[in-house]
Amino acid sequence: MFETTLLAGKNILITGGGTGLGRVMALRFAELGARVAVLGRRPEPLAEVVQQIEAQGREAMAVCADVRDAARVSSAVDEIVARFGTLDVLVNNAAGNFLALTETLSPNAFNAVVGIVLNGTFHCTSAVGKHMIAQGKGGCILNIVATYAWTGAAYVVPSVCAKAGVLAMTRSLAVEWGRYRIRLNAIAPGPFPTEGAWSRLMLPGMEEEGKRRNPTGRFGEPPELANLAAYLISDAASYINGECVTIDGGEWLMGQSFNTLTMLPRDQFQALAEALRPRKSDASPAG
Repeated sequence: MFETTLLAGKNILITGGGTGLGRVMALRFAELGARVAVLGRRPEPLAEVVQQIEAQGREAMAVCADVRDAARVSSAVDEIVARFGTLDVLVNNAAGNFLALTETLSPNAFNAVVGIVLNGTFHCTSAVGKHMIAQGKGGCILNIVATYAWTGAAYVVPSVCAKAGVLAMTRSLAVEWGRYRIRLNAIAPGPFPTEGAWSRLMLPGMEEEGKRRNPTGRFGEPPELANLAAYLISDAASYINGECVTIDGGEWLMGQSFNTLTMLPRDQFQALAEALRPRKSDASPAG
């Protein structure tokens, strides 16, 4: 339903653009005419995305950076602007999450998620926002949050706190930066199977139950989210500002799916969650 030139002339930065939904968005935006920069910690998946985009005849670049490092984020944005000339769109997609009994969380475990999701989003938004303000032609910032940003959810408290902060940031800056013609919006995805977060958040045997709980009887397809994102960052959505669009098949209206895990015996949940726990060196599934 989209013209292939929908995003022509737009220079887009996607954090966590090497894997999962970030990768899908990067490829889709390129299909629609954009020049795309993907940012993440691991060079290999980023290089693969760039290669795929260039195979389409589009322009792309990869920048290795940890969004938790404000100085490195700032220099990475400078690199992208030096290559592309301007930045028109930022998609804050980088994230980290895992299931855990909250009473067992250490400060470091809490900060690992908040550092990526909340602090990282701020670092990228601040660095790109300064360029957009200096450019004087406006821009668009799209943040990927979650439906539990406003409902809360058991066993993912660090992510809940971080995503709620990102949603508040989105709405606050939508007002503050409107004078610069910079729009900020958010997408709250429901369950979208990806190779990263999915393996760390979906307990064994829970997939069918998850589908049964969804009014549509299924999980989301990544291209569905990419198409929504493409619309929100396009000029067709130029009057949408400060909005959070949910794309979850109506799941959150049934109650947060993580909350149903409280019905498991504590020890059983602990054992299952430990089996899915990421390594310390790999706290972020986005990459």
